[in-house]
Amino acid sequence: MQGSNRNWRNGVDLSVGAAAVIFFLAAAVQSQAGEIEPRAYVNTPVGVHFLLAGYVHSDGGLSTPGSSPLKDAELKIHTGILAYARTLDVWGRSGKFDVILPFSDLSGTAMVAGQARERDVSGFNDPLLRFSVNFFGAPALSVREFADYRQDVILGASVQLSAPLGQYDGTKLVNLGSNRWFVKPDVGISKAWGPFTLELSAGAYFFTRNDDYFGGKTLEQDPVYTAQAHATYNLGRGVWVAVSGTYDHGGRTTTDGVRNDDLLNNSRVGATLALPVDRRNSVKLYASDGVHTSSGNDSTQLGILWQHRWGLDL
Repeated sequence: MQGSNRNWRNGVDLSVGAAAVIFFLAAAVQSQAGEIEPRAYVNTPVGVHFLLAGYVHSDGGLSTPGSSPLKDAELKIHTGILAYARTLDVWGRSGKFDVILPFSDLSGTAMVAGQARERDVSGFNDPLLRFSVNFFGAPALSVREFADYRQDVILGASVQLSAPLGQYDGTKLVNLGSNRWFVKPDVGISKAWGPFTLELSAGAYFFTRNDDYFGGKTLEQDPVYTAQAHATYNLGRGVWVAVSGTYDHGGRTTTDGVRNDDLLNNSRVGATLALPVDRRNSVKLYASDGVHTSSGNDSTQLGILWQHRWGLDL
């Protein structure tokens, strides 16, 4: 289950989905790798609805291989995000469904085939849908039952899907949408020691073809394999902080049958601070930066997310 935050009045965990909303933004430019998502595998009461709204600012460029016509890209992306999530009882285990709808304004400059170009575009990014379930250590509980729950070890899995519905122009190299589907299965383990939690997860992005890539070419991409590690500390009264890191590998592309020299070998670090407002609302602040980028998004990201919840027993 995605997200966690203990309600400041009764100690019940009533937060969900924050990381999934903020940390996907690398998907805005070609590769869907690079997201950082702390607290993806924790228990959350079932029968609760969540409405989330946020803003992410991304400032940086794209690392490109020598074969790419795109060089020296410098991009600024302002993204507003609206999301909905609902926690579920999946055969006695805690689960969740969420949908994320982002809208971005992208502007920047780059050299394309030796010519200086500008790009200024606004529109929807590809929407994201996900279903997740915790198989071990996280039973389905009501809000009142959850007050007595204490985490030990949790094992879980999720499947995320992206639909090619975002803004896309086949004559441009940089777009908000990707004009292709992807599916991302993921597995994770979370272990708590009092207020401290360590979480490890691994997944892979599998892409369909883009048959309208930069002038009608066909773009294919190998799977991108990703691993994440998160250390979270609960400061009490619903306040928690997380330090995270991710590593992505693979994703080499083929354009019209020609293999490109653009293998991903990227890593990022990030930090998240969760702050309760009242029983039904909370705010999360986020920052991340690239440590090493061989190909793809190389930017600094800052984000804020507001979350409102309602449902059974609240």
